Amino acid sequence: MNEQLEALLRQIIHPETEQNIVDSGFVDRADMGENGDIAVTLRFSKARDPFAQKIKGSVERLMAEHFPSSKCMVIIREAAPKPRRREQVTTTGEICNVIAIASGKGGVGKSTVTANLAVALRQRGYNVGILDADIYGPSQTKMFGVEGFLPEAERDEEGNEYIIPAQSLGIKLMSIGFFIRPTDALMWRGGMAVNALHQLIHQTQWGKLDYLLIDLPPGTGDISLDVKSIVPECKMLLVTTPHQAASHVAVKAGHASNKLGHELLGVIENMSYFIDNDTNKHHYIFGKDGGKQLAEELNIPLLGQVPLVQSIREGGDEGTPIALQDGHPATQMFESICQYLR
Repeated sequence: MNEQLEALLRQIIHPETEQNIVDSGFVDRADMGENGDIAVTLRFSKARDPFAQKIKGSVERLMAEHFPSSKCMVIIREAAPKPRRREQVTTTGEICNVIAIASGKGGVGKSTVTANLAVALRQRGYNVGILDADIYGPSQTKMFGVEGFLPEAERDEEGNEYIIPAQSLGIKLMSIGFFIRPTDALMWRGGMAVNALHQLIHQTQWGKLDYLLIDLPPGTGDISLDVKSIVPECKMLLVTTPHQAASHVAVKAGHASNKLGHELLGVIENMSYFIDNDTNKHHYIFGKDGGKQLAEELNIPLLGQVPLVQSIREGGDEGTPIALQDGHPATQMFESICQYLR
């Protein structure tokens, strides 16, 4: 398509779509011959489309105005319009640090760790966002008490569409959970899930953030594998529990991250021990040092060991993460971990 003609044809707006006829897909071809003659082919699903003749006339007048000495032939072809896919402008340009929180197995408290790290960072004065990328089991909406939030969309002057995130406790939050009912199960193949992740990352109106934390699904599936290509600057944290079954699988997630070029910041061991309130004795219910062994095998630091505390679970259920409680041992641990997130 002739670039000069294409630029001119963008001035013509389809009355129904309210978009220019080029991006809307109504222009099939626009060529200029060596002698200066112009040929434009328009696409309409039906040749008798009520707007076809009107737009044809607009094209003829526009060409006559700019090329008065040229002959112009405008043909209407009966074919469905082919809208052009616009290159969406990413909204991640003002995010300083992107950190994905991963695990080998499910059930190790990865989402709980993500939520509390976000709160701890926010308590330190940082601007923080969370992307709940656990497409098949989103839980951040519950942990921040925003389950009923319905995101709105807005469009800028160039036609780029953006999603407005929820805000809770001063943290921006986006989740696939906002777009489905709590009882719905997503039966998506990998490609659909990855496309959804791409849209949530790059079209959410994040604004200026010091940290964006991405709560990944467990394991090494499509989303975990593709997050590096979607957000190249993304770093990684690994969450495990002390018992060997969890840490053994987490090693695989760590090696996969290394192969993909992620910078592994370290390991967080969750549910490390239970503290007896009467005796202050530590009980290692799920074993001991699984996180330490994982960190040593991957040659990365063990950033912290989060205790097994009932109030952590209660805070997650009530939408008030434990890191809001000043002086709590778990809060102190999450605050300590934050210093390594650079």
